[in-house]
Amino acid sequence: MAILKAFKGLRPPQELAHLVASRPYDVLNSKEARVEVEGNEYSLLHIIKPEIDLPLGMDEHDDAVYNKAKENLIKFEDNGWLVADETPCLYIYAQTMNGKTQYGLVGCAGVDDYMNGIIKKHELTRKDKEEDRMKHVRITNANMEPVFFYLSCG
Repeated sequence: MAILKAFKGLRPPQELAHLVASRPYDVLNSKEARVEVEGNEYSLLHIIKPEIDLPLGMDEHDDAVYNKAKENLIKFEDNGWLVADETPCLYIYAQTMNGKTQYGLVGCAGVDDYMNGIIKKHELTRKDKEEDRMKHVRITNANMEPVFFYLSCG
């Protein structure tokens, strides 16, 4: 059975949640993300697509981009736009599309459970996208977007 652990999530204050919320990093290109954040310094896109805060044309896999993500995350925490919960929690996640809502549980899972097939992959992913997100997590020390997978129950 997979191990699922609680963690101290980073969440925006309720009055900022609608400004911090963003579409996933991989549904917008850099140009679209720049347009989407115009006038909104609170958008999570500043952390998950940090190239939008750097000069046009920069390679989105340049180390400066990941370092900007970390800088922006620190800014969000320092400004109180993202605040860590005081106690570790498991979180209920809901996603609605085309009138249907799916619910899930957000927590920390072990890499070994994933690699050994106890946690089932929900999709085939490209190696370059995996490495990009792993590098983002390593440098920011935060996973800013959900990763969907299925736990094996038997």
